[in-house]
Amino acid sequence: MEKKRNLKIEAFNWFKSLFWTIIIVLFIRTFFVGNFKIPTTSMVPTLKVGDRLLSNNIIYKIRSPKRGEVIIFRPPHDPKRDFVKRLIGLPGEKVIIKEGKIYINGKEIKDPKINCRYYYSIGIYGVGEEVEVPENSYYVLGDNSINSSDSREWGFVPKKNLIGKALFIYWPPWRMGFIK
Repeated sequence: MEKKRNLKIEAFNWFKSLFWTIIIVLFIRTFFVGNFKIPTTSMVPTLKVGDRLLSNNIIYKIRSPKRGEVIIFRPPHDPKRDFVKRLIGLPGEKVIIKEGKIYINGKEIKDPKINCRYYYSIGIYGVGEEVEVPENSYYVLGDNSINSSDSREWGFVPKKNLIGKALFIYWPPWRMGFIK
């Protein structure tokens, strides 16, 4: 009888632990960590089709985004989808793309994560003519600019549309690592 009672208590404690574990995981997943799958080639070679990644969804509530970071956001033209792009222009900066290079406030960007690529002069915003990034907005580009729908085409990303910073590729296993 005592053995049966102890077994019931153990089972109850096990289910109680499982319940709280699920609650904590759901809380962390909802507010702190995002899980995303890359559907297009717009961020090749940094991210490839099928890569699964984790994001830090609280960082931009603590600090402002920085140039060169790979960010996750909802684009202004399609707020039901999540996009992943590289942050190029910050609020108040003037951006122009010419001859494959990006210029901010008249100076070529020297960040190795950005200037190692050729950026095609396709689109309306910042192509051939300097544009100023509005307050509380950002200018973003895909690393594979020939295959990317980005700020050149649809403009600026409002700060309120930011979801988080892309951190880590966890799948497939041979691509596992931090995102640069």
